[in-house]
Amino acid sequence: MSDELSAALGELRRLLDHDLFPLAIGDVAADRRALKELTGQLDDYLLPRLAAIDAPLLAVVGGSTGAGKSTLVNSLAEQDVTEAGVLRPTTLAPTLVANPGDESWFLATHVLPGLPRVTGRWRGEPGTLKVVTTENVPAGLALLDAPDIDSVVTANRELAAQLLAAADLWLFVTTAARYADEVPWAFLRTARERSTALGVILQRVPRDALGPVRGDLARLLEENGLGGTPLFVVPELDLPSESTRLPPSAVQPVKDWLAELSADARARAEVVRRTLSGALDSLGVRLPALADAVERQRHAATELRVLARKSYDTGMAAFDEGMLDGTLLRGEVLARWQDFIGTGDLMRALESRIGRLRDRVVAAVRGRPATGRELATALESGVESLIRAVADGSAERAVEAWLATPAGRDLLERSGVRTAGRLGRASPELRGRAEIAVREWQGYVLELVRTEGADRRGTARAASFGVNGLGLMLMLAVFASTGGLTGIEIGIAGGTTVLSQKVLEAVFGDQAVRRLTERARADLRRRVRELFDEEESRFTVLLDGLTDTDPDALRAAARAVHERRLELPEASTGEAR
Repeated sequence: MSDELSAALGELRRLLDHDLFPLAIGDVAADRRALKELTGQLDDYLLPRLAAIDAPLLAVVGGSTGAGKSTLVNSLAEQDVTEAGVLRPTTLAPTLVANPGDESWFLATHVLPGLPRVTGRWRGEPGTLKVVTTENVPAGLALLDAPDIDSVVTANRELAAQLLAAADLWLFVTTAARYADEVPWAFLRTARERSTALGVILQRVPRDALGPVRGDLARLLEENGLGGTPLFVVPELDLPSESTRLPPSAVQPVKDWLAELSADARARAEVVRRTLSGALDSLGVRLPALADAVERQRHAATELRVLARKSYDTGMAAFDEGMLDGTLLRGEVLARWQDFIGTGDLMRALESRIGRLRDRVVAAVRGRPATGRELATALESGVESLIRAVADGSAERAVEAWLATPAGRDLLERSGVRTAGRLGRASPELRGRAEIAVREWQGYVLELVRTEGADRRGTARAASFGVNGLGLMLMLAVFASTGGLTGIEIGIAGGTTVLSQKVLEAVFGDQAVRRLTERARADLRRRVRELFDEEESRFTVLLDGLTDTDPDALRAAARAVHERRLELPEASTGEAR
């Protein structure tokens, strides 16, 4: 049955093997810390301990700065195996002291696989685990001297927490001057919550205060749910130096307790099962909280996607307005239109009957292919300019919207100033893509005219205007509005669109013209939307893959572990290893 528990833990570890918190949302630092602690405990303790329930016990010696942890370890080992002194931090690399018979187990990366092993008399380097053997440590139990839990070095504090999470047994060291400090009690409450086997060593107690201090610490242990914890008191001793080992009599009660524990297979098995069960039970609280934090990440990513989409939706609305407000019929387009139909006196002609003017247009269109190309080019240039201007505005809005949120601001900052600056305007590739899109749209409009002309009895009339001429007039009809124009421009643009409309209606009929115009306009909008979607993807690609972990999958993995948490294998009751 333990195989199923191991499989459930393995699946959980797989789900956690990602950066679950890439976005700055909520207390993301605490969420990342919780993830690191959880994966560390799975790797350093739960998975290896479950795989080898009879392996030697690991007792981690932890505590505050200057509590005398290294001195205690040296005293228990009856030799200087770890460095003690007045300089802080003293323990730069953790030292594990084991019986020679257990050396092979601890040299292999069964426990704390992320720490390379070193042996010998030289000092361990930060980031390594120094392994020392001595016959003075009983078989079946190892002592690990951890860095200070309140070290001024962040990496040391984190390593201390990691080592304590990997322990079967905590030997928590404090002093008469610091036993009530909050930092140690935060760790002790964690031990209580995870049912970690625990022993407390109270050192440097003035002899005249042994009773009161011991009683007060026992009271605090009881109040914090740790009543019955083995408590050992070491009186204040006049030692010649900080590095001097304690006299054997001062640590004998601790030594005897550890020796009895290592010699009693049942007691060792009870320690393992208690700590292992407590760690498994703690997952029932820690994992749902982690899943909730992952869900917040997914919501934040969705919000950023929505903000980017809204920015480009606003841009699409601006493009629609630009299509219909008459601005595309200004300047160059107006000039090329007049050249195209050969009506320098267009304003006077507009006062005449539309039929007479239409006849003039027919003659003009058939005879001016070059000016038709110029008109098409002017239209193409105008539409492209509108696309680029709107894309610039959309990019700027998207960056501003992201910067207004903690998650977006953090994501842009981590992307780098150069990337964020580029995101604030349209991409350099947009110009080329817009040119292609507009030319293809013009081709589509010409094909619409060709198909419609071929399908009607008015084919001859359509032919008299030519596909290109009718296509140009249909393009003008797409932008048929005079909003935003003033003075003489209204008259010219109005005449332009009215004239184009009348010519098209004479060839295809009014209903067909409305249908053709709607189709041409819809096709242009579709192409522009595709361009904007590509521009928008520059933002959303920053989110791709960031929040793929499913919080429900985490919750399901937590339930699977919870349902199997009692399926622990039975420990052997034979001799200690």
